[in-house]
Amino acid sequence: MIQIQDVTYEQDFDRIVQGQLDMALETEGLTLDRPTVEKGVRAVFNDESKGRYYKAVIDGQFAGCLLTTFEWSDWRNSTCLWIQSVFVPKDFRKKGVFKSFYSHLQQKVESDPSLCGLRLYVDKTNIAAQKVYDRVKMSNEHYDLYEWMDPGE
Repeated sequence: MIQIQDVTYEQDFDRIVQGQLDMALETEGLTLDRPTVEKGVRAVFNDESKGRYYKAVIDGQFAGCLLTTFEWSDWRNSTCLWIQSVFVPKDFRKKGVFKSFYSHLQQKVESDPSLCGLRLYVDKTNIAAQKVYDRVKMSNEHYDLYEWMDPGE
């Protein structure tokens, strides 16, 4: 059985950092700077307004993590949760980990009137992840994502 749990700094910090490094390399071919990722993950633990991590546990073993961040919707007068930084180790893939995360977050949104929905973005080349999101009935029909990133970062 998959359990979705809140994370703790002491127990999960290193797993989350390593998961982000592994995920970026695997899905986008990016080698991230570990000290920068450590600072970014630590910032979430130090400031809950930045986001919240969750972990999946199967038989007492760490089976994945994700981060939710917040987007205010003036149209809906509520907050949309963005699913980010999803990482599931290879040994735990195709076991329903993301589906469990998604179900947990859906229930959270449905039971909290201050929340209005779930969103995520996925790299266009990450076909495996797109298939997972399709299976849980997420839609990519409404918006395209445009971005600009500071070249100095």
